[in-house]
Amino acid sequence: MNRDIGNPTAPQRVQIMLSARASGLDARGGNVSPKLKIVPPSGGWGSLLEMATREVFEIMLGTPLEPMADPEATRVTDMTAMIGLAGKLCGVLSICCSSATATRIAARMLGIESEEVTDSVRDALGEMCNMAAGNFKAKINGMADACMLSIPTVVSGRDYQIHSLAAGERFEVAVTLEGLPIWVVLDLHS
Repeated sequence: MNRDIGNPTAPQRVQIMLSARASGLDARGGNVSPKLKIVPPSGGWGSLLEMATREVFEIMLGTPLEPMADPEATRVTDMTAMIGLAGKLCGVLSICCSSATATRIAARMLGIESEEVTDSVRDALGEMCNMAAGNFKAKINGMADACMLSIPTVVSGRDYQIHSLAAGERFEVAVTLEGLPIWVVLDLHS
């Protein structure tokens, strides 16, 4: 029995598990062969993820992303935006950052000062994740109608963990936006 229920000072933990599977149908309702193996582009999924993310941030925010000096540094994230991919390519693309980074993203996206940003932080982070996933998908030949994207989901708080239930590969890009850290993660279901 959890004694912390009803105790407002007790830390609350949330565990989120995501799973993505091919439905067996393509966008037009036809069958997708479960044996079809998507071949990563030259350079691999990680470089494609990084390229797609950099393009979206530079176009939408007018600021280039820089490589993170220490990608193995402890993550300080309290906001995560996620987009599911389903069809010939299945998985989850996530953008993880601090609320300060998400506020900077919203401010840049809206063309206002960070102090002026109010309720639009989650929407802006979710939309950046959506655009990064769309750009990533668009760079893969034959994925236009063969892979669908979910609506963005944004999780915020200080004590959460996200575990993908999809057995597969994980690709991670660690970058900074004006010195603020961002992790972009792609979990592909095998």
